[in-house]
Amino acid sequence: MDEAVRVDGDETATGRNGLRTRAGEANEERILDAALDAFASRGFHGARIDAIAAAAGLSKPNLLYYFKTKDALYLAVLRRTLELWLEPLRELDEGRDPRAALAAYVARKLAYSRDMPAASKLFALEILQGAPLLGRVLDGPLKLLVDEKTAILRGWIAAGRLAPVDPHTLIFAIWATTQHYADFSSQVAAVTGRTLADEGFFEETRAGLVRLLLDGAMPHG
Repeated sequence: MDEAVRVDGDETATGRNGLRTRAGEANEERILDAALDAFASRGFHGARIDAIAAAAGLSKPNLLYYFKTKDALYLAVLRRTLELWLEPLRELDEGRDPRAALAAYVARKLAYSRDMPAASKLFALEILQGAPLLGRVLDGPLKLLVDEKTAILRGWIAAGRLAPVDPHTLIFAIWATTQHYADFSSQVAAVTGRTLADEGFFEETRAGLVRLLLDGAMPHG
């Protein structure tokens, strides 16, 4: 008989012998997609499990088989968002040209703001509330990855390949400016009359952010 297991605070469903089936994984993704839309538009307290299940094309008991509680589902959505956002940072390789590597990172982060604005808004809301559910992840995997990448930036600085900027400040600036276009998309649209869905505006924004963020980070003279 299938059973539910708990991993790092998450309760998710697995099949016999702990193996997840393809159908089960597809169901989980549909649930997470529906939950993201619900939590981002209605907040944690306003989102209803039965409505999320219906949007995912499942019954409420089926949803609760995969995610036993609303907290577990909410945390799973946040974890998936963070995992997607960390993927480009993992690709920051000390063997690459610093400007090319950082420019690629800016572009990937901006693309996420264009393609997944709801995820960015939900994540920002969690952080503004003091990260009550995601705090352990931020203090653990996120910090370890950022520590690893700031060490690369310090190596570039020591080698004269990057100006003596504070590595954390540079990373935070990239996060803040790229995610602004998701978290404050209504304001961006109101002021400019454009969105990142406009390919020309996306490219102008990408190029502008690269100049703004990286020109001062490159060695001079």
